[in-house]
Amino acid sequence: MKTEFKSSFKDKRLIVAASGSIAAVKTPMLISSLVKAGAIIKCVLTPSAAHLVSPIALASLSRNRCYLDEDQWSPNEPRPLHIALAEWAEMIIVAPLSASTMARWSHGLGEGLLASLLLAYEKPVIAAAAMNTGMWSNQAVQNNWEQLAKNPKILRLEPESGLLACDREGEGRMVNQDLIELSIQSAFLQLDAETKLRNDWKGKRLLVTAGPTVEALDPARTITNRSSGKMGVLIAQAARFRGAKVDLIHGPLQIPNGWLEGLKTYPIQTAEEMAGMLLQLQPKANAVCMSAAVSDIRKKNPNDQKKLEKKFLLASIAQDLEEVPDLLAEIVPKRPHGQVIMGFAAITGNKDELKRIGEAKRKKKGCDLLLANPIDIPNQGFEEDFNGGWLIGNGDISREIPRKSKLALAHELLDAILKSEL
Repeated sequence: MKTEFKSSFKDKRLIVAASGSIAAVKTPMLISSLVKAGAIIKCVLTPSAAHLVSPIALASLSRNRCYLDEDQWSPNEPRPLHIALAEWAEMIIVAPLSASTMARWSHGLGEGLLASLLLAYEKPVIAAAAMNTGMWSNQAVQNNWEQLAKNPKILRLEPESGLLACDREGEGRMVNQDLIELSIQSAFLQLDAETKLRNDWKGKRLLVTAGPTVEALDPARTITNRSSGKMGVLIAQAARFRGAKVDLIHGPLQIPNGWLEGLKTYPIQTAEEMAGMLLQLQPKANAVCMSAAVSDIRKKNPNDQKKLEKKFLLASIAQDLEEVPDLLAEIVPKRPHGQVIMGFAAITGNKDELKRIGEAKRKKKGCDLLLANPIDIPNQGFEEDFNGGWLIGNGDISREIPRKSKLALAHELLDAILKSEL
């Protein structure tokens, strides 16, 4: 899956650290990917991690020294190493974070290079936990994990469920590399003036729709569109990184592996299925973001299992199609008090047309905010990594958003929803 978000890593000074979880065998691939994207990487290994992954391999992949505990007080280092590294790095990624390292960190124990480095560090840290299911569910580990949540400079990535190296099935698997990279990009985008990670969606619930819907014509043919679902999924993940509880209703997606990890997802195919899920989930949400590209037409009798002969195809379609109800317009009257609703409109035309059509659509649908985004501009919109357009609010207030990465746009839209004004 092609993505261009990684260009945001160029010349970023990152420390990638691995502690003693078998997931450390995945760390070299993360380092390699970040280096290829232009990041400047230095590596730190705990003694346990050094048994699982070669320091020489990490040094070769990062093009820099790999630091171990014995380097901390080396006479070859003119300054305390953990302080020098802490001052050098713009961000630290601990992947994996083991139970032991988590315990030292959360209790302020500076035992070893990585523990000392994490205590001395004053900028953001991405922490991707990984361990055996029994260890992860242990109350002491959960207490330590929650203790880290109190630090506004730590972005925690909880482990996923799956088959673990110990042959146990359950929670404990380190999140996908794609999600770790996405979290790094998101962290750089959302830093405040004090280099804290914004947690302004904490305590709020966001409902997002993403991707296309697919309407069956017969067992072999469908009506759909070119939406990849990137925009909606990135809005959902950006909100989760900022503390939100997120429900994601989505059609078939074209996104990197791992981008759905950590989200509560509700996969659907048709507009009718999406409408049913909206009916269930809308009452719980503080805000709804309708970024899905819902098909405009569908067959009246989708349950017909007979494939249409080609010579009868056009005639059959012409007499057996209907418009799909406007799901955005349908949910607006059903909103609970205080719920903010944002819609999307994929439009073609020049800037003036885009703004005029977008303002008319927002009025007609009754939503609080609407992004009118052009899909006829090269390298922008459907299936692309970039987007822009006009953000239109109540009272015909609007502002143009220049082309930017969909992740950057996701954070900007989340800001607008929180303000519920432009």
